[in-house]
Amino acid sequence: MKIVALSGSNVGSKTRTAMNYTVNEIETKYPEVEVTLIDLADYKIDFSDGRNYLEYEEDTGFVTKTLMDADAIIIGTPIFQASIPGSLKNIFDLLPVNAFRDKVVSMLVTAGSAKHYLIAEYGLKPILAYMKAQIVPTYVFIEEKDFVRKEIVEDDVLFRIERLVEDTVLLTNTYTQLRLEKEAKYDF
Repeated sequence: MKIVALSGSNVGSKTRTAMNYTVNEIETKYPEVEVTLIDLADYKIDFSDGRNYLEYEEDTGFVTKTLMDADAIIIGTPIFQASIPGSLKNIFDLLPVNAFRDKVVSMLVTAGSAKHYLIAEYGLKPILAYMKAQIVPTYVFIEEKDFVRKEIVEDDVLFRIERLVEDTVLLTNTYTQLRLEKEAKYDF
């Protein structure tokens, strides 16, 4: 199983901090899983110009191809101006409309206050559904107050990250098995 942990902003540190905890949880509990952390701050990503994702090279090609090769994606995003950052939306624009078909996608959201709690529901989930993702129903929401000196200090948040990883792996295994059983019925 291949999981990509995508830190969807090219600025700030809280989402990356939360994604580091998430990757650590995967590596600790599921050593058989191949996990790749992609932090958009570490890459120079081209703006989408309508080309097929396979035509992009360098960082853009690496990021899009890695996402397309994944069995599951955990998207970490901050909330800016009551929406996801443009850097994350650009990643979605670089991918084909059915990019997440047969992929499990889960979400981890960081925000300055609880006022942004539903942005994932109304701003991110519709994009993922449109791209045909199998969406993990619950997500982790982390507020500014849950961080101190680039560390998560709220035990409940750590528990929710643990549960998000568990749900992502479980659903990925389940969907993979169901898909293989369905494909086995065909005689070609």
